[in-house]
Amino acid sequence: MAANMSSAEKAHRPAWVKKAIWALAILAALIVAYFVLAAFLPRWWSHQVGSLSSGSFSTGVLLGLLFGVVCTALSLLLFYFAWRSRRRKHARFWVTAGLILGVVVALPNLLTLTVVLGGSSAAHAGERTLDVDAPGFRGASLWGAIIGVLVFLAAVYFLRRYRMRGEEVAKLRGDLHQREPQSPGESPGPEI
Repeated sequence: MAANMSSAEKAHRPAWVKKAIWALAILAALIVAYFVLAAFLPRWWSHQVGSLSSGSFSTGVLLGLLFGVVCTALSLLLFYFAWRSRRRKHARFWVTAGLILGVVVALPNLLTLTVVLGGSSAAHAGERTLDVDAPGFRGASLWGAIIGVLVFLAAVYFLRRYRMRGEEVAKLRGDLHQREPQSPGESPGPEI
């Protein structure tokens, strides 16, 4: 009977209690994953970039700029479109997809950030690997991220101007249709 009582009590818990339990479980799993991955990812990422650069300064700078610009601009655009689609039909899917894709695209920059700002031994080993195998990558990645933010701001500016012009054209068309005389029948032919 005690077993039946506990299952009945579980069924009658408020929704916020269930959500809080799930949130705490997810938070605990994320914290454990963070500590496990913090020991592995900075080293792994620095070796991947180092093998792509092969010790070449110009290749390291080019890769840093490429990762910085593309990963920053594209992830910010995905976050922006997720924000813009939050009020549309089926918004939950589009918002979730935009946020997940934005984080996935931002991973190279986040991994570089763990190498640069991390205080663990793996981050220090990653810094040394980048210094030797991919010189110039960290600085170029920072400059690429700055350029990526500027590209994102320019894209948002032009998208908003395009949208405003579309609204202006629609308003002008509406005004034009209101001014035209509504006559039954055919419109007059061209004058000769």
